[in-house]
Formats: sequence, structure tokens, C-alpha cells
Amino acid sequence: MTGARRRVARVVLLDPDDRILLLHGHEPGDPGNDWWFTPGGGLEGDESHEEAARREVAEETGITGIELGPVIWKRICSFPFDGRRWDQDEWYFLARTERTATDPRGLTELELRSVAGLRWWTSAELLATRETVYPTRLAELLRTLLDEGPPRAPSVLAPEIV
Repeated sequence: MTGARRRVARVVLLDPDDRILLLHGHEPGDPGNDWWFTPGGGLEGDESHEEAARREVAEETGITGIELGPVIWKRICSFPFDGRRWDQDEWYFLARTERTATDPRGLTELELRSVAGLRWWTSAELLATRETVYPTRLAELLRTLLDEGPPRAPSVLAPEIV
């Protein structure tokens, strides 16, 4: 990876039953090349990571007023998507919501072409799935988070280069 990395805020959004909300994405024009991922996206202008996390959750899920907690994980990743390579420095926030109804009206043009839906997952469902989920160890990371609580300082995940 060369050059500046895109600064990204991602959110591990949990409901009152400790289910995590994931978006179902795919390569534009190839719905069979699909995966699940946490809400989030790039910082805009002089926006803070916290501001970006709240904005992205609102845009992608319609859920506002989340209880934003600490940064729990950080990772560097690089992947091809929509004809280009994305190099990202991602911060994952823990957040909670009482609201489980979603309304993703704020999707960008690219997201409209590449997001097929959203779903709340239990930890057991994530552990059992054979579908692709990012970050790749999310099931294990979520189980540890639910069992032990947030880490005292953000855990640095292994870089993920696809």
C-alpha cells in the first residue's frame, strides 16, 4: 500500500439482545461476489472519527441517537472494489442502540449499487456462517467482546490485504 490511507470510522452496533448489525455488500455489477460488513465509512472534511461514525450509521441504517462507546479495534486494510484499490485505516467503535428497525435512505450512489440489505446477527449465527464477513475474524472478536467487555485500549487487528 502506498500513499495516504483513507481514514475510516466503523461501528460495531449492538442491540439490546447483543446482536450486531451488518450490511450485505457486493461488487457493483456482480451480486454473487458478496460479503457482510459493519456500518461505517470515510471521514469527510475535518470530521472526527466519532462524528463520522454517527453520520455513517445514520446514513447507512437510518438509526440515530446511538450510544457511541470506545474505539475497540483498529486495522489497516486494502482491497479492490468498484474498479479501484481502497487503502484504509479503520477505527471500530462499540455502539449500542435500542432501535432495531432500519431505514437506509442515506446511501450514496455507490452504496445503492453495492448494498443488498442489512441484518442483525447473533454471535452464534456469525460463528456458524460460511458467508464472507469483514473483518474476517469478526465472529471471534464479537464473542470475546461480549464475554470480556471492551478492551482497555483498542486492539490492533492484523492487516487485511485482499
